[in-house]
Amino acid sequence: MGSLFRSEEMALCQLFLQSEAAYACVSELGELGLVQFRDLNPDVNAFQRKFVNEVRRCDEMERKLRYLEKEIKKDGIPMLDTGESPEAPQPREMIDLEATFEKLENELREVNQNAEALKRNFLELTELKHILRKTQVFFDESVPTVYKSSGAYSSSKYRRYPQMADNQNEDEQAQLLGEEGVRASQPGQNLKLGFVAGVILRERLPAFERMLWRACRGNVFLRQAMIETPLEDPTNGDQVHKSVFIIFFQGDQLKTRVKKICEGFRATLYPCPEAPADRREMAMGVMTRIEDLNTVLGQTQDHRHRVLVAAAKNLKNWFVKVRKIKAIYHTLNLFNLDVTQKCLIAECWVPLLDFETIQLALRRGTERSGSSVPPILNRMQTFENPPTYNRTNKFTKAFQALIDAYGVASYREMNPAPYTIITFPFLFAVMFGDLGHGAIMALFGLWMIRKEKGLAAQKTDNEIWNIFFGGRYIIFLMGVFSMYTGLIYNDIFSKSLNIFGSHWHMSYNKSTVMENKFLQLSPKVDYEGAPYPFGMDPIWQVAGANKIIFHNAYKMKISIIFGVIHMIFGVVMSWHNHTYFRNRISLIYEFIPQLIFLLLLFFYMVLLMFIKWIKFAATNEKPYSEACAPSILITFIDMVLFNTPKPPPDHCETYMFFGQHFIQVLFVLVAVGCIPVMLLAKPLLIMQARKQANEEVQPIAGATSDAETGGVSNGGSHGGGGGHEEEEELSEIFIHQSIHTIEYVLGSVSHTASYLRLWALSLAHAQLAEVLWTMVLSIGLKQEGPVGGIVLTCVFAFWAILTVGILVLMEGLSAFLHTLRLHWVEFQSKFYKGQGYAFQPFSFDAIIENGAAAAEE
Repeated sequence: MGSLFRSEEMALCQLFLQSEAAYACVSELGELGLVQFRDLNPDVNAFQRKFVNEVRRCDEMERKLRYLEKEIKKDGIPMLDTGESPEAPQPREMIDLEATFEKLENELREVNQNAEALKRNFLELTELKHILRKTQVFFDESVPTVYKSSGAYSSSKYRRYPQMADNQNEDEQAQLLGEEGVRASQPGQNLKLGFVAGVILRERLPAFERMLWRACRGNVFLRQAMIETPLEDPTNGDQVHKSVFIIFFQGDQLKTRVKKICEGFRATLYPCPEAPADRREMAMGVMTRIEDLNTVLGQTQDHRHRVLVAAAKNLKNWFVKVRKIKAIYHTLNLFNLDVTQKCLIAECWVPLLDFETIQLALRRGTERSGSSVPPILNRMQTFENPPTYNRTNKFTKAFQALIDAYGVASYREMNPAPYTIITFPFLFAVMFGDLGHGAIMALFGLWMIRKEKGLAAQKTDNEIWNIFFGGRYIIFLMGVFSMYTGLIYNDIFSKSLNIFGSHWHMSYNKSTVMENKFLQLSPKVDYEGAPYPFGMDPIWQVAGANKIIFHNAYKMKISIIFGVIHMIFGVVMSWHNHTYFRNRISLIYEFIPQLIFLLLLFFYMVLLMFIKWIKFAATNEKPYSEACAPSILITFIDMVLFNTPKPPPDHCETYMFFGQHFIQVLFVLVAVGCIPVMLLAKPLLIMQARKQANEEVQPIAGATSDAETGGVSNGGSHGGGGGHEEEEELSEIFIHQSIHTIEYVLGSVSHTASYLRLWALSLAHAQLAEVLWTMVLSIGLKQEGPVGGIVLTCVFAFWAILTVGILVLMEGLSAFLHTLRLHWVEFQSKFYKGQGYAFQPFSFDAIIENGAAAAEE
């Protein structure tokens, strides 16, 4: 069989590269993506390897590019992505790239620092502008003078005190001025109130007021006003809301205390002249400086924008180049240096079919580097298990991912993916059979397939969407197969299509039909004798009383039939594994007993179903009429337990064919006899082979168990390496074989019953569709007139949402998971071990894709 049905044949190779040509050769292999390198320095610390300095330089360049990317995204500038992948630059080009990135980073940091300083100055000037405006309002609102007359002198002296416009009473004024205010009436004393002005974050203002009141014991006077427009924080660019405040106090002690409180609440204090003329002059100067700053800020932002736009055009390509350089040097760190320090030695796994392609890539790399010494690629003999490499395309990739999710196939083991392409959507469709629901699913999958280039280019990080898009071909096939099974079931949104006309006719007259709620059609009289050409007869759709009974029997039997055939196919697949690996003992003493056991018991039960369908009919006379048809389940139970069948009804026969009792007893005895063969034959033969070899460590062709070899033979003609492991203890071999046998025998019963999920989910899906039609859509269809049209539109929309949400999405997901279980457990357990490890080639495409995904996260 070709590589489609098995993993690629792999070879372990030794690669010799001249030091000058190593970079170019590894670059060509990275573009090719067909070589998996091994680490020849596993004990060497990552910081002690030869090319660690180059890797660090690449990390530094990546850091600078991430900084540029962050600034570009902050400004909302689109980054040009042509979708092309530039070649890895030569080592000498690293210096130019580093210089370019260094220049861009320094220029951008300088611009950002200047912009931040300008914004900080702009913020300070803006706050000062608001302070001058608001404090002017405060002073304008104050009462000009307060006159107090002194009774101690004959002449009147006038004293001027600033007082705010809230018309405080004399007690409040005395509290603010203190004892000195009482003495202010004496001659020669002129008492003034000091004040400070500033801005504070609006959310801190209530706590700020409480602290001032408590710390100064009420001997300060605070006025505040909100700044209506939000201000920009120069550090992070956030919009903040602030308020202007002015605090009046008397004395240096209170002044010191007020300033400390302002400092604690991170309030910004600004100088505010006392004289109105000085305030107006300062305000004019502030406005002039703000206008100049606006001009400089605009020019700075324009320059920054031009720098970022120029960088955005090349950023994606720069990222690709740097990641390629870093990947090359990281790979070179896996190599060994020879004693002359002029040659690099590597070991790698390569697919045999691509051996010539890899050699051509190495030659291209040598020519690019200008080296005169050609690279040498030699095959090595090894006992290691090679990695598993299954070639995929965009169609088979999703199916292969389903198999690999269970376990990566052992080297050269039969690959279930090609068969899964057919069996997976088919078994899904058996459970999901509906022409309408299948059409919705198929159209959705077809839309994703037609638009796959555009959808793939979007590169969204929505995980659910990525799952749907990755499985678009699976969804399309599941929809197509569901349409087919829907035609077989003659089911479209719980209704039937009468394409060819029913092959049943009504023998009752009109009055009988109108007077009776339930009437039964007789196959002898009302059936035409020929079946409906394709699928089920639409007459069963109106058979309200026994429709579910007929569908129940039909779907249960086809579930068992499909299940047994699927399991037999799985056992046959193990024959391909045994013959390929020349495991003669497993072929004779495992495969043959397993197949006989399955055929004589469960395939015989399937044959009984067909015999019953063929021999017994309602139109036949006894002993082959419908009344004489035996129960297959009871017959099978009696067969296994050696029970005597119950006496049949009159004029009926006990058995369906001549010699049935003898054949059933023989089949059961032979099937039971296969169990000790599966259990003991293989371990005993291995034990005998070891004794004959006098305990020499020499594997005998076909005489090692699967557990010993991991499913891989040491035959020279099947790949570049076979499993060569230490021999197991005989006790472990006996235990392993016992577990394997018990699992197979009991699993044959449980797995057959497990396929009944096909019947159960199919019935559940059909009944849910019928419930939605009966309880939702039929309500709208019964309405008449203009109002009926509106009601029908609303009801149809509700029915469509429920259909898509419940029957297509939820039921589809349920059927998908059940189908996945049938393949992983019931099918693959018969032949698939999945104990290998995946081939992970050195590929620039994979590295860049993973790097881009990590950057988005």
